[in-house]
Amino acid sequence: MTMLQLENMDCGYGAFHAVHDLSLTIEQGEIFALLGPNGAGKSSTIMSIAGHVQLMSGAIRFDGTDISSLSARERVRLGIAVAPEGRRLFPDLTIEENLTVGGYSLSREREAVNREIVFTLFPRLTERLKQPASTLSGGEQQMLAMGRAMMAEPRLLMIDEVSLGLMPKMVDVCYHAINHLKSQGVTILLVEQNTKRALEVADHVCVLESGQSVWQGTAAEAQNAPDLIEAFLGMAKEAS
Repeated sequence: MTMLQLENMDCGYGAFHAVHDLSLTIEQGEIFALLGPNGAGKSSTIMSIAGHVQLMSGAIRFDGTDISSLSARERVRLGIAVAPEGRRLFPDLTIEENLTVGGYSLSREREAVNREIVFTLFPRLTERLKQPASTLSGGEQQMLAMGRAMMAEPRLLMIDEVSLGLMPKMVDVCYHAINHLKSQGVTILLVEQNTKRALEVADHVCVLESGQSVWQGTAAEAQNAPDLIEAFLGMAKEAS
């Protein structure tokens, strides 16, 4: 069953088009990876779906309904949440308070249930519950960013640059959580420059370059296309 469709989407900032004529389909319960170098339009795509970047043309459909004109808050209520690039936590708020912000649209009872789900996936957060977010390590901040998004009970969870700047052990923890969420029926839209890790978990892939889709297919097809992987890695190396 189709959950999300982008139809000839253009989005950007003011007069600047960051993404051009992008069409893709994401099925319910799958992990869909957006790959590409810095500046390819991956984050702009995710933030446009979330309602934070201007949609210039085209349509965004969620469960078959055009949500292009809905506010970011209304999209959260439909079940769309994002863990953004750079985490964007509230640095002076504690872990507990950041999680509370993530569950603002829910009842106290649902908030408490979701908090326990977050703590089960990320037990380290329980050890630092009263610490300000600014005092956490990069890995702990990434856990908190994902946990805050999970507090909204998303049906579609978008995670931007999961492994960026993290130690391998912390990357493993985050990907374990992603696999667990998929097993629970959550659809994941994943932005990642770690091609190998993304292809290990993804069902489908879209490669962006200069704001345009240059390849789409299954993760298995991507893994069996050395020319594609070599081209992507070359782009990523040049952009770093």
